[in-house]
Amino acid sequence: MAINAINTAKQRMLNGEPAYGAEVNLGSALSAELLSPLGFDFILVDNQHGTWSDDSSMTAFRSIALGVAMPMARVRRNEFGAIGRLLDRGAMGIVVPMVNSVEEAEAAVEAARYLPLGGRSAGAFGTGFLGGDYMQWANEEIFLAVQIESVRAAENAEAIMSVEGIDGCWVGPGDLMYSMGVDLSDPAGWREHDDLIVSVFKATMRAGKIPGIYTPSASEALRRAEQGGLFLTCGGDGPWVVEGARRTLEELGRI
Repeated sequence: MAINAINTAKQRMLNGEPAYGAEVNLGSALSAELLSPLGFDFILVDNQHGTWSDDSSMTAFRSIALGVAMPMARVRRNEFGAIGRLLDRGAMGIVVPMVNSVEEAEAAVEAARYLPLGGRSAGAFGTGFLGGDYMQWANEEIFLAVQIESVRAAENAEAIMSVEGIDGCWVGPGDLMYSMGVDLSDPAGWREHDDLIVSVFKATMRAGKIPGIYTPSASEALRRAEQGGLFLTCGGDGPWVVEGARRTLEELGRI
């Protein structure tokens, strides 16, 4: 990514427009390359639950850059080296899972931002060859989101979002639901879950940051956008392969 490039997905969100993305979990840079020209604002390479290595992630980022989407990644954990390695390999956005406190948010900033915002190492393998201008550009253009996916994190959401260097949140609705102990058979539990997500969105906006959430479909992404969500996935390569195959088998009368 050239150091005069604009992170178009981040810019959309800063302008108050939703950025819609796709997750890639299958470990295939070809999947990422096929999706990037279609019109998604970003492609999220999921290193937490997907099958990616550092090297295959780098190939995916470069493949995504051939299209119009911004290459982003979810890291395995909130760890200095893990975050830096994906940024060095070309990620334009980082999602950090399981951030429950201000201290954990500050640790993410320390890993993802160069001085004076953080302490990211300047010894990058790929981006290190771009020179000093890269550091200022990276601090401005790289998108950093932390995941709010527990009751504790939701209660601390406004304080977490107020940490300088954090751009926004990405709610993990599944883990949040498990943390709440929601009864899936009880509609009241679903409403409580939805209300807590909306409260995280509102806390994020009060802090002047970008609210987001994982969603599995376009319809759910649009619903969350109506609630104020701006950083939104709407599916991914694994489910889309299965859905496409199932539709074909239904047409054949096999299922």
